[in-house]
Amino acid sequence: MQNEIRREITINADKEKIYAAISDPDKVILWFPETLEGKYQVGQQPIFGFGDHGRNQVYVEDAKPFHYFSYRWVPGASHYLGDVLSVPNTLVEFHIEELAENKCKVTLVESGFASLPAETIEGSFNQNSKGWDFMLGRLEKLFQ
Repeated sequence: MQNEIRREITINADKEKIYAAISDPDKVILWFPETLEGKYQVGQQPIFGFGDHGRNQVYVEDAKPFHYFSYRWVPGASHYLGDVLSVPNTLVEFHIEELAENKCKVTLVESGFASLPAETIEGSFNQNSKGWDFMLGRLEKLFQ
C-alpha cells in the first residue's frame, strides 16, 4: 500500500491569492470544507464541517505565507472530534510554486497512511485519493 497521495495542479493566479484560498478561513470554505469552526492557525485544532459527511478536527501544523500550508487530520474517520495529535493521523501539505506571473503549481501531498490502523489504511487511502481529485478541481474552479 502506498504511504502518500500526491497531486499537482496549475492555477492561473498569483501565489498570494492561491495561498489565501488555502489558508484563509473565509476563503477555504469556498472550495473545501463547508464550514470551519475555531482558529485556523498554526498550533490550533479547528473543526472542518462537511455537511452530511460529518465534522473533522484538524491540527494546523505549519504555515509559510505564499509557499506552504499544512495540517494533520484523521482520514476516513468522519466525525472525528478530539486531539488529532493523540491518534494516528496523516499530514496534508500544500506547496505553492510560482511558474510565471499569475501562474503557479500547487502540489498537494497527504502522507502517513502507513501509520494508520491496518484495517483502515486501504479504505482511507482510496477515499482520500478520490476526494482530493474532486476538491482540487473545486480549487481550480475558484480561479477560472
